[in-house]
Amino acid sequence: MTDTSPPPASATTPAPANPSGQASHNGTGAAVDGSSRPEASQPLAQRGDNRSRRPDNQAFRDFIASGWGPRSHELPDALPSAPWAAARRHRLGQLFPGERLVLPAGSLQVRNNDCDYRFRPHSAFAHLVGTGTDFEPDAVLVLDPLAGSHVLAQAEGARPGAQTAATHEAVLYFRPRASRSSEEFYASARYGELWVGARPSLEEVEAATGIRCAPIDALGEALARDAGPVRLRVIAEADPAVTALVATTRHAAGLPGGQEAQELDDRLAEAASELRLRKDTWEVSQLRAAVEATRTGLEDLIRSLPRATRHWRGERVLEGAFAARAREEGNGLGYDTIAAAGDHANTLHWITNDGPVRPGDLVLVDAGVEVDSLYTADVTRTIPVDGRFTEPQRRVYQAVLDAADAAFARASEPGCRFRDVHAAAMEVIADRLEQWGLLPKGVTAQDSLAPEGQYHRRWMVHGTSHHLGLDVHDCAQARRETSVDAVLEPGMCFTIEPGLYFRSDDLLVPPELRGTGVRIEDDVVVREDGRVESLTAGIPRTVIEVEEWVSTLLGE
Repeated sequence: MTDTSPPPASATTPAPANPSGQASHNGTGAAVDGSSRPEASQPLAQRGDNRSRRPDNQAFRDFIASGWGPRSHELPDALPSAPWAAARRHRLGQLFPGERLVLPAGSLQVRNNDCDYRFRPHSAFAHLVGTGTDFEPDAVLVLDPLAGSHVLAQAEGARPGAQTAATHEAVLYFRPRASRSSEEFYASARYGELWVGARPSLEEVEAATGIRCAPIDALGEALARDAGPVRLRVIAEADPAVTALVATTRHAAGLPGGQEAQELDDRLAEAASELRLRKDTWEVSQLRAAVEATRTGLEDLIRSLPRATRHWRGERVLEGAFAARAREEGNGLGYDTIAAAGDHANTLHWITNDGPVRPGDLVLVDAGVEVDSLYTADVTRTIPVDGRFTEPQRRVYQAVLDAADAAFARASEPGCRFRDVHAAAMEVIADRLEQWGLLPKGVTAQDSLAPEGQYHRRWMVHGTSHHLGLDVHDCAQARRETSVDAVLEPGMCFTIEPGLYFRSDDLLVPPELRGTGVRIEDDVVVREDGRVESLTAGIPRTVIEVEEWVSTLLGE
C-alpha cells in the first residue's frame, strides 16, 4: 500500500523545523542533537502529519498548478437510474409535506490509523440518488419543501404512489473537485486529485442525476433557512456530523429536540426503508445482474475445489475465488462470504473461513455479488467436494430442498403473507425430523409446529426469508405490519432459504448425520400476476443438477 503522506519535492528536501524550537527526537527517546532535553509535547491529533515533507513555498505552488491539459467540458449522459430515483424521491416527499428531509451518504470510516474502509453510501441515500458505487463521501441529499406543498399534498391525499404535484425540490450537496491551483489538488490525501482521482463537478453530477447540486459548504445555511416554520428530519444513523448539524439547527430555531426529535427521525428512517419494500423494474434488473455475476463466481469457486483440498486453509481458497469474481464483475461482495466445509456449516455465520476442505465434505457457500448499483444477490448452495453426495448427505439435502419447494409453492398462493413462506418450509422440516425419530418422544410434527412446541427449531434456528435489495437484509427498519405480516405484493424481492444443521457434538442426532449442514437459498421476485419468480433458477439446486454441475466444472 502507498504511504499517505505526499512525497518530498526532492531527495534533499529537509525535514520541517520543529515549531517548538526544541531538538527533535529520533524515536528512541533521546534528542537527535545528543542532548537529554525532552521534546515539547505535541498534540496527538497533529502527529499523523509528522511524515509529511510537503513543499510550502509559492514557487512550488505555482509550478505544480501549471502545465496541465484542459479539462473536458463534455457532460455525462443521464444515469439509467435517474428517472427511477426521481420517482422514489417524489413518493417519499408525499409522506412529509412541508418538511425538510436530510439524507446523508455518510463519511469514510477508519479501518486502522490513517487507512479507511472502501466507501459505500448509506442505502437510503443510494436509493434516492441512484448513483451507486462509491459516490460520494460526505454528500447529503436534501428534499426541500416547495411553497404550498403541504396544501397540495393534502388535497391529493398524500398516499404513496399517487400522482400529486411535486412537494419537494431535491438538492444534492457534496464536495466538488478543486481547481489545480488549490492546495487540495496536490496535498489532500482524502480529497486531492493526485491522491484519489478527479472528483466530479457540480455540473457533471447534475447532468447524471437530474438533481440540482450545491457545494457541501452551503449545507448549514440551507438547513437553517426557514427552520422553525419548516420541520427538519434526518436519517440520523448515516452521518454523525450531519446529525449533529441538524440538532444544532433545531436548537437555534427553537425546534423540539431529545425524544421528540428522535421520533421524527425514526419515522423518516422507517419511511425510507418501507419505500424499498417493492422494487421497480430497474431495481429488479439490477438484482438479475447481481445473480448472474454470483452464478459465475460460484462456478469459479467450484473450479478451485481441487486446490482447496490441498491447502491447509482450503475454505479461504474458495472464499478468494468468489471474491475475485465479485470485484471483477461488480462493486464487490454484498456481504462477507460463508465458505463452510464439514461441521463449520453448522455455524450459521461462519465467515472465519480458516478450515480445511476435505474429500467427502459438503461445503456450504453463502455468497452474493454486489453490482455497481449496490444491489446484491444472496445465494446459498451446498456442494459436495467430490461431486457426489453420500446417502446420508443426500437425505438431508433432499429434505431441505423439499422444504424450499414447499415455501415456493406457498409464496405463489393468493393472499400469502410473508410469514407464511417460513411456515410452509417448517411444515416439511418438522415432518422429516419426525420421520427420522429426532423429535422428543411422543411429539409429532404438528405438536412441534405449535407455538408451545418448536422442537424442530433446534436444527433450524433462523428464519426462511428476508427482503433483498440494496441491503442483503433489506428494509430492516420497516414496520412489522408492512413486512413480516404483510401480504406479498408485486415487486417484493426476498430470499427462500431453509436449512438443517446437525452439529458434530449433537448426541440427539444419528452418528451418520453429525457434522452435516445444508442450506439452499434462492432469490425471488413477486410478479404482477402474484406468483413468485426465482431469479436464481439458473443456478443448479437439485441433487442431480448439483452433482452434474460440480462434475462438469471439475472436468470429471
